[in-house]
Amino acid sequence: MNNEPREPFALEPLPDDRPRRGAGALSAIGQGVVTGLLLIALGALLAVLAALGVYAYYARDLPMPDEMVQRSALFKSTKIMDRHGRVLYEVFDPYGGRRTLVRYEELPQVVIEATVATEDATFFTNPGFSPLAIARALYDDLRRGEIVSGASTITQQLVKNLFLTNETTVERKVKEAILAAEITRRYDKTEILAVYLNEVYFGNLAYGIGSAAETYFGKDVSALSLPEASLLIGLIQSPVAYDPYVAPDAAIGRRATVLRLMRERGYITRAEEEAAREAPLDLKPPTITMEAPHLVMHVREDLEARFGADVLYKGGLQVYTTLDLDLQRQAEDAIRTHLPALQERGASNAALVAIDPRTGDVLAMVGSADFWDSAISGQVNVATSQRQPGSTIKPLTYLAGMEQHGWGPATMLMDVETSFPDGANPPYRPVNNDGKFWGPMSLRAALGNSRNIPAVWALQQVGLPGLLEMAERLGIRSLTLPDYGLSLTLGGGEVTLLEMTGAYACLAAGGERAAPRTILRIEDQNDHVLQAEGELVRECVLDPRHAYLMTDMLADAEARVAAFGRDNVLALDFPAAVKTGTTNDYRDGWAVGYTPDLVVGVWVGNSDNTPTQRLSGVRGAGVIWRDVMERAQGNRPPVAFPRPEGIVEVEVCAVSGHPRTDLCPASRTELFLADAVPEGEMCPVHRRVRICTATGQVASAYCPEDAVTERVFEDYGPEWEEWARGRGLEIPPRQECPQHLPPTRVHIAAPGVAAGVIDVRGAADIPAFDHYVVEYGMGHDPQTWGSVTGRVTEPVTEGLLARWDTRSVPDGEYTLRLLVTESQGAVHEARTTLRIANAVPAPTATQVPPTLAPPTATPTVPPSPTAEPSPTVGETPSLVPTATPPPPTPTTPPTEPPTATDTPEPTPEEGASPTPTEAATSPDAPPTEPPAAEPPPTPIVGPPPKVVD
Repeated sequence: MNNEPREPFALEPLPDDRPRRGAGALSAIGQGVVTGLLLIALGALLAVLAALGVYAYYARDLPMPDEMVQRSALFKSTKIMDRHGRVLYEVFDPYGGRRTLVRYEELPQVVIEATVATEDATFFTNPGFSPLAIARALYDDLRRGEIVSGASTITQQLVKNLFLTNETTVERKVKEAILAAEITRRYDKTEILAVYLNEVYFGNLAYGIGSAAETYFGKDVSALSLPEASLLIGLIQSPVAYDPYVAPDAAIGRRATVLRLMRERGYITRAEEEAAREAPLDLKPPTITMEAPHLVMHVREDLEARFGADVLYKGGLQVYTTLDLDLQRQAEDAIRTHLPALQERGASNAALVAIDPRTGDVLAMVGSADFWDSAISGQVNVATSQRQPGSTIKPLTYLAGMEQHGWGPATMLMDVETSFPDGANPPYRPVNNDGKFWGPMSLRAALGNSRNIPAVWALQQVGLPGLLEMAERLGIRSLTLPDYGLSLTLGGGEVTLLEMTGAYACLAAGGERAAPRTILRIEDQNDHVLQAEGELVRECVLDPRHAYLMTDMLADAEARVAAFGRDNVLALDFPAAVKTGTTNDYRDGWAVGYTPDLVVGVWVGNSDNTPTQRLSGVRGAGVIWRDVMERAQGNRPPVAFPRPEGIVEVEVCAVSGHPRTDLCPASRTELFLADAVPEGEMCPVHRRVRICTATGQVASAYCPEDAVTERVFEDYGPEWEEWARGRGLEIPPRQECPQHLPPTRVHIAAPGVAAGVIDVRGAADIPAFDHYVVEYGMGHDPQTWGSVTGRVTEPVTEGLLARWDTRSVPDGEYTLRLLVTESQGAVHEARTTLRIANAVPAPTATQVPPTLAPPTATPTVPPSPTAEPSPTVGETPSLVPTATPPPPTPTTPPTEPPTATDTPEPTPEEGASPTPTEAATSPDAPPTEPPAAEPPPTPIVGPPPKVVD
């Protein structure tokens, strides 16, 4: 092996076989230069073509830049405002955020300068992207093996937010630059900047600079100062890292960076920088602001049901509600003020509704004492929840009675212990709150002092359907159960505070109803009206006179003094009507009242329905009601309730409510409907009674004057005698004197022998006359009777009683009887006999004096005629028993039925009573077999008894 060192390796020069040139070499060099330039040009062309190819390749799937405006602000928050345009709440997608769009002209200069200085210093001059910055970023990113650098202009950031995904690839960056260039070519820089600032996220659910200004500083973007604008623009880089609520020091540091960049770019001076850097953050509390939260939630549910969630969250609706934010805040403050005292009485919650009765506009709605307090279920809207209303429903019962029975403020009602039938259940025995019974009182006093017994009696008179119909007419739709009882008038059903306040609004509006509403107008984000306020729809649901009478009673402070005292919280310095209510065990306290232009309803209690510590409606809800009414009234002059036409004032007895007499111990002036004044109906309670000293009964016109005395009684009628005796009142006699009877004119006469049509004459004229009938029977003591007439309701004084066609009965001996009945049921009787002889020529009639039977009452019940109305001549029917006799002994009936004969009706004699016009007979019925004669009953000796219903 050869171990000698080798020579270093070197390239051997190649042999030069090229020809040697002299002067021609310059020509060859020139040709090379030209060729090189051509190659460079060709390379440049190929590069351009390659770039165009890359551009075309990447641009083919990109969205059109023209879509920038359409894609920008894909959502805008819906704003719910009060009636004056003050924002109550901004509705945003819980999975998105809030956005308030602003135009470039609305942006303050400090916002524009801070944005450009921080995010893109060459924004107004670059083509939408920076080629050098992209190249540098690509070099750095490729060197690291991944895409990490940003190098994005404002336009590129906008492209990324609107069009592209967040993938970190070279391809995406190329697409981003291409779209940025196209957007810059097609849009003005001011448009691009406005869209960018409306799109960028600022944290805490705030999208866009407008929403950020409201979220962090509670102001419009146009009012932002330099410290505020620089803080917000600093959040763009990282809203989480620089969140001023969570990391205030980091936020202040980032603000300082923005201020420095602004100074370096020449937008502010060093002095301005230092002053802004030292400014406190002065942030708005980090809570979601919501005024009138229960009304807002109520409206929000309505909007979502009508327009859908997508439009609600992203459609940028502008919703003007009926709410008056000033009154709402007064109501909320009143509840906060009085809640501590209510809590001492076991009530932890309260709700309130205020309505304009002229329009139905809900001006305030407080659904709970604290929307955010879960301990009281604060987010439950008690204003729209069903609760028992206590006595606040009583006016509806009395309104139904006013319509059905003509009641008025003067109507006398009895506050007396009463048992009301309740079907198969035990009788219903309501009691009053104080456990006492006050006796007779006017409807005005019964309502003002909230007495329970009169209200239950009133419902018994009008019926449950009457009250339910009245409630529905006034807008109460919650009373839908099928099994309400008389306790409904005491609040035994469940209604909402909104419904009851709306019902009272009908009274305040004079009987007209405008359905409660919460929305005035809705516009979309382009100011197109989706719902206009429209023409107000009002419906007349009550006679305005009835509405006024009820209002007058509810506004009568004197009428409630007995129960509530003179200085109670319901007595205001201006005209106001009000009714309170308290439910069993003091679980719910209510107060609903109104002036001509405002209705306020208040509820106090506990959301879990636990009872309070004997907190009544007047001491709980009434206190809040008074406070809100006085705040709302302010210094305005009082306004009286307008009285409609058709109302008059009448002096009446203070007890009975009827026109007074000299026997009434006290009187008062009361209101009546002009067409319902009880004229001529003197006081039925304080009355003078003529008494027969012989019997102690009511003297009749026939009692001797020396046996009659007069006494004055306080009489409440038979229905309330037991109560009157318990009060020590002497009960007046009810029956008329049975000893001194009126002379009776009851007799009947007929021919002794009769044939054909005969006149039956006599008299049927007695005091308290009601009607008479004429009947016939076979023999001298008939046991069955047939009708000659029906009921004749006009008395006869010595004249024609009836005409009888005797040809309809067999020949023989007959008895005619006259039965005259008094209005109270007593019956007087007279008889006569005759012989019918139609088979032979009728002899000359001989007047036979009738046998007058003494006035004798029928032993059992008054005879029932076989047919109704006025007696006329006609066929005589078969004998029909007027009472059930003992089993008869059959007798042989006639072999052929009588033939009916029409007889002309004779003209009555002058002075005689009207002649009957129609026979009450049964011509188609053959004569029945009369029963055998039975021994007559033992006659009643003495005057006939009177039957009293």
